[in-house]
Amino acid sequence: MRSLSIGATGMLAQQLNVEVISHNIANMNTTGFKRRRVEFQDLLYQNYRQVGADSSDQGTRVPVGVQVGLGVKAAGVYRIAELGNMTQTKNSLDVAINGIGYFQVALPTGETAYTRSGSFQLSSQGHIVTVDGYTVQPGITVPAGTVSVTINSSGQVLATVDGQTDLNNVGQIQLATFTNEAGLRAVGDNLLMQTAASGGPQVGNASAAGYGQLQQGFLESSNVNVVEEITNLITAQRAYEMNSKVIETSDQMMSVVSKIR
Repeated sequence: MRSLSIGATGMLAQQLNVEVISHNIANMNTTGFKRRRVEFQDLLYQNYRQVGADSSDQGTRVPVGVQVGLGVKAAGVYRIAELGNMTQTKNSLDVAINGIGYFQVALPTGETAYTRSGSFQLSSQGHIVTVDGYTVQPGITVPAGTVSVTINSSGQVLATVDGQTDLNNVGQIQLATFTNEAGLRAVGDNLLMQTAASGGPQVGNASAAGYGQLQQGFLESSNVNVVEEITNLITAQRAYEMNSKVIETSDQMMSVVSKIR
């Protein structure tokens, strides 16, 4: 009885759906987090009567046929790139991207990761780094004696050094964009990695054509909508229950057959 395995595929699919939704809810306060959505596809079909097959010697054809599907599968988990709300922090090293783009982060392995989280700090050497101590590319050093740091909308980092009146331009924060943002691979710690599906990064200055603007003293909040996620959670739970009911009904039908004497 195929309905047993079909119902099982439905339960597994909704289990994955609940896991993705719970991951979204868990990260509702994660800076720069982008919510995920599961995309499902139907499985293969078994043909009991082929569509368009000849039904007589006179050339008449079967108009619809008989096809029985084998259930559902998860085709992918998509990242929704919708912009989150801007939260003011008044911290001079907090930077939000208002628009398209990712900050570039140099990993200890020598690879470059990408993130929307602009919660930056200064290292003991004066480098602008992430909360994990990874250098923000292209590597900007704030000189000793700096009393304030200004990051303008185009990514220029301007330092005011004690005893000086002029601003010192100490570097330029650049952004990276991708042809297919959904193809980036999440590795945790708010970091994403380039893949063959995402394509290579196009690096440029903020506020340029095709790149977002930087906002100092702000952080981008998660784009998770809690009301929507709870609604999706209830829908997934009901779908899981209905698939379990299919298995229960199939078991009862098999039980009836096994009791025939």
